[in-house]
Amino acid sequence: MLTITQALHDQIVAHARADHPDEACGVLAGPEGSDRPERFVPMLNAARSPTFYEFDSGDLLRLYRDLDDRDEVPVVIYHSHTATEAYPSRTDISYANEPNAHYVLVSTADTDDAGPFQFRSFRIVDGVVTEEEVRVVEAY
Repeated sequence: MLTITQALHDQIVAHARADHPDEACGVLAGPEGSDRPERFVPMLNAARSPTFYEFDSGDLLRLYRDLDDRDEVPVVIYHSHTATEAYPSRTDISYANEPNAHYVLVSTADTDDAGPFQFRSFRIVDGVVTEEEVRVVEAY
């Protein structure tokens, strides 16, 4: 289960909406070994695409150096889908290389009449996708 604060949830949704019609992407960092997202790190979608996201390699290098300096890990890796449901694509699955991370997808498309967006979390390990419950809390 992913437990996330309302503030972090809202920041991810706001980023997804702001970057629409392109996919948004970023990371929620947290203390190593805690599985607790604490810090919002929006990233630039280097692909600038409505159907694909890609972290800029220089930004990614800076992010991992910063995480190391702070004794943090990427607890959540998020991105948006602009025209499809919030479910990992084959490309998303093939690029998922953090087995301990929660992969959050936000859909800015109203694909199921459930509202203007979907917010879902998955674990992706060795190509296997498992959806998990998301619990939004005011504070930890």
